[in-house]
Amino acid sequence: MRIKMDTVVPKKGTIVHQPADVADYRSAIAMALRVDLGSTHRAVKTAMRWTGASERTVKYWIAGERGPNGEHLIALARHSDIVFHMVLMLANRYEGDQPAP
Repeated sequence: MRIKMDTVVPKKGTIVHQPADVADYRSAIAMALRVDLGSTHRAVKTAMRWTGASERTVKYWIAGERGPNGEHLIALARHSDIVFHMVLMLANRYEGDQPAP
């Protein structure tokens, strides 16, 4: 007879904090999505339709826990003017951080 073991994964390891600019990106995109779509289930479905991303992924974006990557960010910017302007504002803000060639 088999003994059933717990399925809980123990919490181990080191907590790694993201740099401030990554956190700013995630929170800025989350704010833009909430302003444009709201935070309802309908908003999640709309962003899913725009990007082809999963429901859980879009919920992470709206909560600000993660930010959209590449294709998803472009699709969001294509459909949402607020997200598009937020990306431009973030790009403009970090433009001065790059060294001159």
